Amino acid sequence: MSKRIDRRKVLKGTAATGLGLGIASQAFAVPSILAQEKAKITFWTTHTDLGFEALTKIGEDFNAQSDAYEVEVVQRPPADVTDSSSLITAVRGGEGPDVYLLDRFIVAERAAQGLLQDLTQFMEDAGDNTDLTDRYVPFAAAEAVYNGAPYALPFDTDVRMLFYNTKMLEDAGVDTSSWAPENGPITLEAAAEAFNKLNVEEGGKYTQYGFVPYFNQGWHYTYGFDFGASFFDYDNCEVTPDDPKMIEASQWVQDYCVANDADKTYAFIQNAMRNGAPPTDNPFIQERLGGFVSGNWMFAQFESYMGDAAGDVAYTYIPAATEGGESATWAGGWSGVVPQGAKNPEGGYAFVRYLCGTEGSRTYVEMNNNLPVLIELTQDTDLLGPDLTWCVETLFPTTHYRPPLPVGAKYWDELTTAWQSIYLNQAKPEDALAQAKKNTQAELDQGGYCPITNPIGS
Repeated sequence: MSKRIDRRKVLKGTAATGLGLGIASQAFAVPSILAQEKAKITFWTTHTDLGFEALTKIGEDFNAQSDAYEVEVVQRPPADVTDSSSLITAVRGGEGPDVYLLDRFIVAERAAQGLLQDLTQFMEDAGDNTDLTDRYVPFAAAEAVYNGAPYALPFDTDVRMLFYNTKMLEDAGVDTSSWAPENGPITLEAAAEAFNKLNVEEGGKYTQYGFVPYFNQGWHYTYGFDFGASFFDYDNCEVTPDDPKMIEASQWVQDYCVANDADKTYAFIQNAMRNGAPPTDNPFIQERLGGFVSGNWMFAQFESYMGDAAGDVAYTYIPAATEGGESATWAGGWSGVVPQGAKNPEGGYAFVRYLCGTEGSRTYVEMNNNLPVLIELTQDTDLLGPDLTWCVETLFPTTHYRPPLPVGAKYWDELTTAWQSIYLNQAKPEDALAQAKKNTQAELDQGGYCPITNPIGS
């Protein structure tokens, strides 16, 4: 049997949140007790929709239990994960928030730029262990540390997998029984052969498509890890996007796109790739795309936007690069940080501690169906339900993470520029990746950041 989404768990999570209400107001002053006696905390996030609703609820709960502080949850405009321009401008202008929700893999870069406060003293004053691996899963702890010091507390995480529409595939004559996770990962070639049966052209353009390899979470890191590439050499303090395995992975994606006409493929998917595009623009949700690589946050979206068709959605490992090979996935996730110049840094840490602690994390899992990074919650199968439990038990042990570097955002942006030129067939993979290396390494060298401490040791 395919690994189908457990709809009861997802429905439980979505029903409690008022899904579909849209983006809430830009600033939400959550109710508090004796608010006039409490010190104000300002918390910024770029989250929207369900994520913002969950963060607002966490703020409300924090205020209800705190005698000393009142947090205001402020929604900032959506932005690319590497775009911290709003935070940077505010901090340098002396108008920064007390807490910011920052994509964890760029914590090291923002710390190196002097934008974040080292949390060591705050943690010691609160009696917290500064060794984040004491409470958090290793890959999340590693991303929150820069040169041995904690600059963030991990908040949540997500892992990537292959989602596919069983009805679309079976209607096209594809037997999906072998795709079930208990059979191990299928290969990229097998997946491509099956998905290509779904491609439909009308009037010189695709109206239905099987699989767009770079859509959603089909990133450079996704295929690089899947092919066994390494992205950083700590011994030589060198970025390695030109790893032969990364070139091989990029060539596979380019060849796939060229075989299906790279321009027509992009024309089919580009609307759904816009920054801030609503879930309803996703052709998989529209039942016009047979499969895609994405993360566990999609469980709630399928239930919210696909109705009964959500029952046709199944998931499994990201296809392996070779027959008999292992699948690979990677984790992202957010973190709570206290920016430099915070007007209430002590209160900021108090909220970060709550947000990224048991209470805040539990609320976020319950409302947003995202994965916790607190070790104690990863073991709570009643909280997680079957789908998230599968992610934790099956994918966590071998989950990769992006190297936490003082040029992490720069590296991502350079890889993304190279990636686009590769899947659009505008450059050879080796040339595009060589340019990404040159540009990123130059910034690493010019910044004088080397050597860089490996967060998990040598």
